[in-house]
Amino acid sequence: MDKKIQIIAIVVAVVFSAFVLTSPSDPIPLPEPTSKTESDFVTILAENLDKPRAIAVSNDRIFVTEKDGFIRVVQNNTLLESPLAAFRPANVFDGGLLGITLHPDFSENHYIYVYLTYEEDEKLWNKILRITEFKNKLQDAETVFDKIPGSSFTNGGFIKFGPDRKLYVGTGTISDSSHLPQSLDSLSGKILRLNDDGTVPADNPFPNSPIYSLGHRNPQGMTWDNDGNMFVAEFGPEKNDEINLIQSGKNYGWPEQECSGNADFESAILCYDPSIEPGGILFYSGDKLDFEFPFIMSSMRAANLYQLDFEEGLSSQKSILSGIGRVRDVVEGYDGSLYVITSNTDGKGFPDGTDDKLLRILK
Repeated sequence: MDKKIQIIAIVVAVVFSAFVLTSPSDPIPLPEPTSKTESDFVTILAENLDKPRAIAVSNDRIFVTEKDGFIRVVQNNTLLESPLAAFRPANVFDGGLLGITLHPDFSENHYIYVYLTYEEDEKLWNKILRITEFKNKLQDAETVFDKIPGSSFTNGGFIKFGPDRKLYVGTGTISDSSHLPQSLDSLSGKILRLNDDGTVPADNPFPNSPIYSLGHRNPQGMTWDNDGNMFVAEFGPEKNDEINLIQSGKNYGWPEQECSGNADFESAILCYDPSIEPGGILFYSGDKLDFEFPFIMSSMRAANLYQLDFEEGLSSQKSILSGIGRVRDVVEGYDGSLYVITSNTDGKGFPDGTDDKLLRILK
């Protein structure tokens, strides 16, 4: 499919931003609406995706997880009819087949990593599978890390390889009343750091532990800037969504702290009250799209793809793309384009007859 629609700055998106970004106790000045003068385009690469969760991009293909257990492949701008793999995850509202990432040497070893929620003896767990694919078919699948506590609503599940070639994993809390995110004896509410075979790196902050940071509620997006600084976006409980600068061994407070206020914990660099439900995030490093600010963030509740600058804070936030409903994930392609999936079939949105969609933004 090769539909194209021109991106324009939509005033409605800016008005909505005024609602989600301001707080009576801390009003935030908003930018004036602007109009696009350049021809940026969105190409719809795939339609009728079912509850898509995450995207991974190689130099010739796009891989998309669907919550109910399928890995879909888009090649030559076409959604292939047969999924690469089909799993049977737990049937819970915010669990299933979630995050996906490619090994840094994917072109040689064909390794794909996914995060899967499953049920065992009436208890929910999450695990990480390493899949070997060949010509869009599953050749092998093995569990490389297991027994991450599961939940019906807050599984985390975002996974990425960092600049150090280690696998980073965001795990959720089992419930908002649980204090396990504060315990080094639990994998709940953590950022984990693993070798590509699932073993624990020798230089992790806590000896013989996969835990890299703790005190998280429900991580949803992960990225690194050009200096190697790591950032994570996570859901708050109806409010206080956070963007955190993640540092080795640090504690980010959940459930004792939301955003900031306790000197015993790290403070969020951005806090959203009320919630905008941030999803995938990235620092744009390409030269094909002319963004004023490099930090790009998808948002489900605010139904936008945003750019913003951390130094200027929330007042710098501007819409890149709106009018497509809930935006779940965004990644950068090898050619400098952006790939985006919507999340309108997830039970919270209002899908049209062609949702959900995979889109490419390229000038």
